[in-house]
Amino acid sequence: MIAGQSARDARILAIDDEPANLALVEAVLVREGYSHIETLSDPRRAVERHLAFRPDLVLLDLMMPSIDGYALLDSLGRLTMTGELLPIMVLTADTSIEAKRRALALGARDIVTKPFDVFEFGLRVANLIELRLMFKATRPNFRFD
Repeated sequence: MIAGQSARDARILAIDDEPANLALVEAVLVREGYSHIETLSDPRRAVERHLAFRPDLVLLDLMMPSIDGYALLDSLGRLTMTGELLPIMVLTADTSIEAKRRALALGARDIVTKPFDVFEFGLRVANLIELRLMFKATRPNFRFD
């Protein structure tokens, strides 16, 4: 437990236009013990859900219709307050170095390529949530929600 919050209490927002991908992500997260999970298949609603849900971690697909993951990385980055750390993990089938560099330049903290190893995915999620909670613990006067 860090800063009064258990890692398993973290709020996780998963955004992917493929329902099967969302179902897999949610199943892995539930198996890992997370219970505050929201999934979103319409990327046009991502900013609205982000503001309402205030996630501790965002899982984001890059290739989606209407609004791609790059545009959402940019939008979420602009919504994140100065001095705040909101980890965003990109989940993508695009293995090109250009995609990785662009996602990282736009603020992604981690990139996992699909199909992914569920054990490794669970560990990476835990690492990013731990990072977020440690950051929150060092900022007791910072408003996170």
